[in-house]
Amino acid sequence: MDARELEVGEIVQIDPKVERFGACFMTITEPKPWGAQGYVQNAGGEGQAYYRCKFEHMEPTGGKAVWVAP
Repeated sequence: MDARELEVGEIVQIDPKVERFGACFMTITEPKPWGAQGYVQNAGGEGQAYYRCKFEHMEPTGGKAVWVAP
């Protein structure tokens, strides 16, 4: 993904080559100049797992979350 303004709640998909969170859908919580911080749902447990992802490791999905975790 090329650098651009991201919005809180925007959904991106993490590159499958990224260890641990590859291919996960991430909800943006904090846009950054280099990419974004966001979360993926913790499947099998409560809460979310937060991750910082650079633009080159994510792709926009065109979607936006209705509910964003606090």
